Amino acid sequence: MKKLVIALFLLISFQFLGAQEPSSFQVGEWLRFKLSYSGWMKAGNATLEVSESTYKDKPVYKVIGKGWTTGAIKWFFKVKDHYESHFDKITGQPYKFVRNINEGGYTKNRIVEFDYTQNKALVNDLKENTNSTVDIEQNIQDLVSAYYYLRDNYDSETIQVGGIVELNIFFDNEIFLFKLKYLGRETINTKFGKIKCIKFRPYVMAGRVFKEEESLTLWVTADKNKIPMKIKADLRVGSLRADLEALKGLKHPFEIQL
Repeated sequence: MKKLVIALFLLISFQFLGAQEPSSFQVGEWLRFKLSYSGWMKAGNATLEVSESTYKDKPVYKVIGKGWTTGAIKWFFKVKDHYESHFDKITGQPYKFVRNINEGGYTKNRIVEFDYTQNKALVNDLKENTNSTVDIEQNIQDLVSAYYYLRDNYDSETIQVGGIVELNIFFDNEIFLFKLKYLGRETINTKFGKIKCIKFRPYVMAGRVFKEEESLTLWVTADKNKIPMKIKADLRVGSLRADLEALKGLKHPFEIQL
């Protein structure tokens, strides 16, 4: 479940084209996803919501991401996750990241603040009652801000099929390199109707959770909103799938094919 929630927040990854006002999202955007196991058993829900706030007197976007199990699955593996990011309204640079999770008894409760003057991430572990610092680079993103930052800064018309794009993400006290392969365009059937999408395959670590390195496939709308519609994960045992099931507050018209 944790891997799938992470994947939901990293659905889009492309090279940065320069700072600009957001063009694909706005305050009030809200998305809800339905998670299912092996195509039939409902496993849970996840949401993303955009609001605005201030961080040390700077105007910022505040995005809250939540994930939780439902139905029969929650009786033997309960998940309740809360992710939060405060990032710059112009550059998309993150200032604060919150991760408070409970996944089958595995818990984390951390607040990360990014100091770009010292190039340090200040990590406050509320569960362990410890503080630490980690060296970072200027072009860093957190798990949540990455989606909005990258969603708004790529050219979907010129990206080449098979191309690989990379992004540095700060997560769990370290920086990891996220890689994504562009697979092309596809029109998919959804509860809203037929939607034109851009299709991707992120690289994951094969082993205990995933069958192989290319076990994830995801679809993002090809319109100006660039919102995730579907993600499918082939696991060592069964599969997981997330489908967009509700939305509101989109900046642009939601394009449905007749």
